[in-house]
Amino acid sequence: MTNHTSILNGINNFVSVKFFYLLWLSLLVSFSTFAQKNQAWEEIQRLLSAQEKAWNEGNIEVFMQGYWKSDSLKFIGKNGVTQGWKSTYERYLKTYPDRATMGTLKFDIVHHEQMDKKVYFVIGKWHLKRSEDKGDIGGFFSLIFRKIKGKWLIVVDHTS
Repeated sequence: MTNHTSILNGINNFVSVKFFYLLWLSLLVSFSTFAQKNQAWEEIQRLLSAQEKAWNEGNIEVFMQGYWKSDSLKFIGKNGVTQGWKSTYERYLKTYPDRATMGTLKFDIVHHEQMDKKVYFVIGKWHLKRSEDKGDIGGFFSLIFRKIKGKWLIVVDHTS
């Protein structure tokens, strides 16, 4: 009986060690995934803050650094789809020709979700505080970010 009990204790110890190892491994993987998602969101928040700052300084060119500098960039607005970084930049310059028209930009995030390791989806509100003669304006946006060459960049912007 002593040998039988000793064998059972050995098996139980092995199973217990294996169970705790698997539990520890799954917790480690979960934490790692959470940390990656948290880091992605922090990087995107920094990008959006930098865009607000650039806009509020009247610097559309720096504002555009948050966008993918590619002919495949898509901007969807009330006048339809604008294709490409250069066309989007030119659209901003035409729509907001001076500081008074640009006003002061404020983003408020409504929802954000990492779709996979290299794709992030953000929904938010935008508001331009402008002089009384120009009037405040605002609306909603949805952005698709992709991690390209180690940087999160906007690849699709739908703003209304």
